[in-house]
Amino acid sequence: MLIGKVKGSVVSTRKCENLVGNKFMIVDVLEHMQTGAKQLIAIDKIGAGIGDYVLVAQGSAARIGSGMPEAPVDAAIVGIIDDGTGLE
Repeated sequence: MLIGKVKGSVVSTRKCENLVGNKFMIVDVLEHMQTGAKQLIAIDKIGAGIGDYVLVAQGSAARIGSGMPEAPVDAAIVGIIDDGTGLE
């Protein structure tokens, strides 16, 4: 699981049928948690907003955590952090 900060959103009018109705956010992974990508596109089923610190699950945990085990999801926002003091 990673911690990141929501930077923006992605609008996609054409996508896989089982992704329709879902929101996608651009997440900047905190520097000390980066294992690869500096940014991720994550499905957001919990209503995170721009500027929120979030918990992001990846891989099969993202699909299960978002309640979409059959969807092509590789990253999912699974929590909004209430207090981001000391994260950056």
